[in-house]
Amino acid sequence: MKSIATLTMNPTIDVSYDVAEMRHTHKMRTDNEWYAPGGGGLNVARVFVRLGGNARSFYLSGGATGPALDGLVDLHQLVRTRIAITGPTRVASAVLERQSGKEYRFTPQGPRIAPGEWNECLDQLDETDADIVVLSGSLPPGVPDDFYAQATRRLRRKGIEVVLDSSAPALSHGIAEGDLLLVKPSSGELESYLGTSLSGHSAIADAARRIVAEGKARLVAVTLGHEGAILARADGAWFLPALPIEAASAVGAGDSFVAAMVYALARGDDDLAAFRMGLAAGTAAVLRAGTGLAQAADIARLLRQVPDPEPL
Repeated sequence: MKSIATLTMNPTIDVSYDVAEMRHTHKMRTDNEWYAPGGGGLNVARVFVRLGGNARSFYLSGGATGPALDGLVDLHQLVRTRIAITGPTRVASAVLERQSGKEYRFTPQGPRIAPGEWNECLDQLDETDADIVVLSGSLPPGVPDDFYAQATRRLRRKGIEVVLDSSAPALSHGIAEGDLLLVKPSSGELESYLGTSLSGHSAIADAARRIVAEGKARLVAVTLGHEGAILARADGAWFLPALPIEAASAVGAGDSFVAAMVYALARGDDDLAAFRMGLAAGTAAVLRAGTGLAQAADIARLLRQVPDPEPL
């Protein structure tokens, strides 16, 4: 089993709770309150460890809220390397309105990161001996758009495989650097990267295969929300339809997908089996409202319902 490390440049303290009804101005009493360490890389590590793997989490933490994040990371029994920053760790909220069944999500931009702080992240990554590093999540203010490209360059020089899951310029620069094991954009993120709209699964598959053909990534997994997902590699592209479930939340679905797919690849599963496991985990994450992410038992149960991928 290969070891992994994850990097979270813009972590969160994820708070979730329920209200009977959302009403402006009025004080709304909440229940079912829950706190969890969040942000792309931390979410990936949480699910990866639940599945039985080992993961080290690199993340930034600071301000009055930083110790709370550190404590939550410890509660989830994650092996951690904390990079201290001056600014406060952000707090994100997910609120379920029971009356409508709708979930409302509030996510701050995050603290401004000084050059010395983000450079410390690169230096810390230089010390990792993981086989695979997952670079996941948004970049906070102050971090250059090509940060993930810089990290990829340094990791690949050490022979470490890199997985990228981000958006906007961070995704574009990371793909441009190339030589990735896996990149996982959503269909909207892929369109943003290309600067054009993509109509239909065939167009999405063709765009993903071009990224592979250009040597940017060995695997490109494109998540399509309620439609399913597409996987591209050198010899073709495959489609998996979404499982027929009623989604209660969208928090962490993409991170759970990445965690399970990387877990399967790390233990030696073939690409299509890993793709199936990713879809099962992404589905498991949306079964319940809040920030719980995918649970191993749900992933195993749903995996039995995932069909063989269809070639495109």
